[in-house]
Amino acid sequence: MLIVKQGLPAGKSYDVDEAVKIIKERAKAKFDETIEVAVNLGVDPKHADQMVRGVCNLPNGSGRTARVAVFARGAKAEEAKAAGADIVGAEDLVEIVSKGTINFDRCIATPDMMGLVGRLGKVLGPRGMMPNPRVGTVTMDVVGAVKGAKGGSVEFRVEKAGIVHAGVGKASFTAEALVQNIKAFVDAVVKAKPTGSKGTYLKKVSLSSTMGPGLKLETSSVASGPVV
Repeated sequence: MLIVKQGLPAGKSYDVDEAVKIIKERAKAKFDETIEVAVNLGVDPKHADQMVRGVCNLPNGSGRTARVAVFARGAKAEEAKAAGADIVGAEDLVEIVSKGTINFDRCIATPDMMGLVGRLGKVLGPRGMMPNPRVGTVTMDVVGAVKGAKGGSVEFRVEKAGIVHAGVGKASFTAEALVQNIKAFVDAVVKAKPTGSKGTYLKKVSLSSTMGPGLKLETSSVASGPVV
């Protein structure tokens, strides 16, 4: 880690284009490193009116193939399968998940299934996988939801320390594609600003690769609108 940080001045803020160039140059692992964005927000998630949660459709995908499960019956179940869902079920899937078997990364449900899926709160909730209409994972449009999850949409939720983070691409992506994804993600976080947020909302944005150094970004270079 000392090697990859060599030549990077401490405390410097970078324009997003420059930061992406540096991160890509220093992503030297033997695998395709994930490019990650971390956003420090001026919120206290312990208060309900300061919770930040949402979904962002990355314009160039995430570079990661998500395994998607859908709770649905009948025609909606068939639509989910046709759209590429990896696991589709109703009572049978609820029973499997209730036992702690989770072979998926994203979870979608039709509204009529939430009476059953609600029983899985203790299993899915701590993993941040509980279907929620606010992020489009409780919906009748299972085709759109599945394709979004497969195509690169990423969910985000603020952590206890007021930080939101997500993988927004791979080191093999072009610099232009990464910059577009980063800006789209930050904009989605800004749009999800809760009513209870006071003072500066977007406090710090950092960019890193899986094995590389973290760089602080100039917020004005990644946010298209007001950040307070």
